[in-house]
Amino acid sequence: MSTRHIRRSAALVVTAFAFPVALGVAAPAFAGSQQADPYGPACASVPKEGSGSLAGMAKDPVATAASNNPALSTLVTAVKKAGLVDTLNNAKDITVFAPTNDAFAKIPKADLDKILADKAELTKILTYHVVGTKITLDQLGAGSFQTLEGGSLTTMGSGESFTVNGKAKIVCGDIQTANATVNIIDTVLTPM
Repeated sequence: MSTRHIRRSAALVVTAFAFPVALGVAAPAFAGSQQADPYGPACASVPKEGSGSLAGMAKDPVATAASNNPALSTLVTAVKKAGLVDTLNNAKDITVFAPTNDAFAKIPKADLDKILADKAELTKILTYHVVGTKITLDQLGAGSFQTLEGGSLTTMGSGESFTVNGKAKIVCGDIQTANATVNIIDTVLTPM
């Protein structure tokens, strides 16, 4: 092989990786280095662009990212009332199981109002939804994880169908933020 041919081949390889980056899209990844894409039926309701989109959420720390997603406004209100915004935004490589507004709506209004008014109880419930490590898709199949609250939660499932504690379904999973992996769930979890 001539020196000219080797230089030309090397230039083509560099171009293959540099050109997509210049256009603002992902360059080809090497096998084994890819993240799983978000999955689940509720992912379709995530805004397609802007700060609440999947790309927008990836730029912000988790509490800020959640505040830009309309389906998580009740959770954001609860996090603010508990004074956990800075704690969540400053944590590294955490996993958050984030209940949707519909999940909170399953709780009778009087009970939810009582929980929102009790900072200690609210903090206990919210920190039960957070695991201090990054949980991968592979680990969700049959996992048991300690939460920041101190209890543990379990996950089960396969493919793109997972449950938490046998009752909450992950409706949009593996959303990446600047400091966390978010799995949006359809039921509020209660510490055991």
